[in-house]
Amino acid sequence: MLMNNTAKIVLVDDHVLLRNGLAALVTSLGYTILYECSNGRQLIEKLNKNNEPDLILMDINMPELDGFETTLWLKKNYPLINVLALSMYDNESSIIRMIKNGAKGYILKDTDPSELKQAISSVISKGFYYSDLVSGRLVRCIRDDEDDEHDNNKAMLGLNEKEIEFLKLAATEMTYKEIAQQMHLSPRTIDGYRDQLFQKLNVVSRVGLVLFAVKHGIVHCN
Repeated sequence: MLMNNTAKIVLVDDHVLLRNGLAALVTSLGYTILYECSNGRQLIEKLNKNNEPDLILMDINMPELDGFETTLWLKKNYPLINVLALSMYDNESSIIRMIKNGAKGYILKDTDPSELKQAISSVISKGFYYSDLVSGRLVRCIRDDEDDEHDNNKAMLGLNEKEIEFLKLAATEMTYKEIAQQMHLSPRTIDGYRDQLFQKLNVVSRVGLVLFAVKHGIVHCN
């Protein structure tokens, strides 16, 4: 197992002052900063298979190539590099999209340094980090099972056709009201589907629903 004090980290953020402060903090935690980048395009140019980082702290909103696109590119081309999203955005759509694109954790930029330390350590040692923002159990399932064959038989999952349709739409950026319109149902009925699936799938948020759908092949990563 990789020891934390040997971990090499890359920072990708277009805000220079914030990135400099983050670099100082990460260094003070005992990690090595391999290099820093202002956007995804610069990261791709600097990556070297002979000297890969163990973890990339990835901002989302960047010019040229943002965090969503860059994380997806890394998943396809450098699958062994762990990505920890570090963002100002705590909305469900951003979290869902980053996890689906391959991020192994998601924390906010205003997080306490102790949580950042815990998140980095967890991703390096376990391959994922769970917090109040993301269900760790489901992130772990995606990490462990994404290369396995999934049983996509709807009956085996205990879901009916309407629940499957709802899950697919929940993985989009549509609001619940828009999902109701798409399914030609009332918002009250859609709320019922949501609450029933929360209980049936043992999740507590829309993020959890989407991660379940990804794990079981109901929706697919980009």
